[in-house]
Amino acid sequence: MLHPLDVDVPRGQILGLVGPGGVGKTLLLKMLCGLIRPDEGTVEIEEVDLNRLRGLKLAEMRKRFGVLFQNYALFDFMTVWENVAFPLIRADVCDEKTARARAVELLTHLGLQGSEALMPNQLSGGMKKRVSLARATIARPEILLCDDPTAGLDPVTSSKIFIMLKRVQQESGATTVVVTHDIDRLVQICDHYVMLYEGRVIFTGDHEQAMASEHPAVQKFFRG
Repeated sequence: MLHPLDVDVPRGQILGLVGPGGVGKTLLLKMLCGLIRPDEGTVEIEEVDLNRLRGLKLAEMRKRFGVLFQNYALFDFMTVWENVAFPLIRADVCDEKTARARAVELLTHLGLQGSEALMPNQLSGGMKKRVSLARATIARPEILLCDDPTAGLDPVTSSKIFIMLKRVQQESGATTVVVTHDIDRLVQICDHYVMLYEGRVIFTGDHEQAMASEHPAVQKFFRG
């Protein structure tokens, strides 16, 4: 459950949405892209209230988003390249040949060359995360939402995922929100933080401000 809150996401920056488990981080992320509507209040993208959009207008707005889901959400009946190219083909951005070429290029960029014809069940967890990242960014979204992109991964793979996420964001300029518990690695890429605790926002600011915070929950989360 989320209590009334006010969150601003600066354009072109990476915002870390952090806090203990079960405080509503994933719920808030889903509200940000219109997958769930809040009971009250607004979710505004450039002064357009997402909650007021329906049908084609909502679908058009969602084209501006890329989402990396915590559980990968890859289609198990599609190959790697088909999963990555899906947003382009679904939106009829280009023909299948062009979509495949762009998918292969992006996969190579993320160190997954040679995996194009594999099925999701043939991939490791780290590979699935990179494929999910490729699919979330192939359409060059203006807004990128990442739900726990390193959940269940070892420290080395987690570091690689965050480095790739930062590189992709720098190249695209996408406004990015990352939900994670991995503060040590998030600090390497994040511009600002919002911390949720018991369904409320208890902190907003940069890493220096977080380290200086006197709130006990913020101190525990950022200082260990």
